[in-house]
Amino acid sequence: MSQPLPADSLTGKVALVTGSSRGIGADTVRYFAEAGADVVINFRNKAPRAEKLANEIRELGRRALVVGADLTDPASVSDMFAAVKAEFGGLDVLVLNASGGMEANMGEDYALRLNRDAQVNVLETAVPVLREGSRVVFVTSHQAHFIRTTPTMPEYEPVALSKRAGEDALRERIPVLKESGIDFVVVSGDMIEGTITATLLERANPGAISQRRESAGRLYNVSEFAAEVASAAVEPIPADNTRLIGDVSGFVAE
Repeated sequence: MSQPLPADSLTGKVALVTGSSRGIGADTVRYFAEAGADVVINFRNKAPRAEKLANEIRELGRRALVVGADLTDPASVSDMFAAVKAEFGGLDVLVLNASGGMEANMGEDYALRLNRDAQVNVLETAVPVLREGSRVVFVTSHQAHFIRTTPTMPEYEPVALSKRAGEDALRERIPVLKESGIDFVVVSGDMIEGTITATLLERANPGAISQRRESAGRLYNVSEFAAEVASAAVEPIPADNTRLIGDVSGFVAE
């Protein structure tokens, strides 16, 4: 299990984490700042939480830019990266952490718009801002990464399919990213204790989390998984551009 990044390993770098006002995204931002990076905190509707996190980062002596953006709105995404360019001049790490699809009253196509279309647009809008030698990290789950071969809970299947579609669409861009000197890696994790998704799944399917915990032996918590996401920004990239975190029993052949 990865530990937080070494001190000063990201000194002079700038990192943006989508959906970073809370949860995995917020802890990833903390790890980046502790390693010396200046950070961009993105949120959709949690401005007070984002500002509170920014103040924590500034107390560490790092710069923090808070940018509200609806990732499904291309104009909003464009404004976000314009603000990053104006504040920092460029970007060294982009973590595509924000996802969803189980929220109520967001429309039938919301999962696909957020987990595929928005991810691709965020990446393409970021490319002119990403410096040579930068890295893009896409955060997903085993339930989504392996959805083509391993069924998941019916309540989560539309989200899993949309996230896998997003992963596939992003992977198609790896050759173009390489031409610009940009690395790409997928971080896939088992169910994470304490996330919104886990809470919603448990509400829709009582016992789902405990069943997976029993099968896996243990589940990562938010802070532990965020440490893995942060580490993916600096550690060597596997040949298949994929880091599998936590137990994979039930997802891959023994």
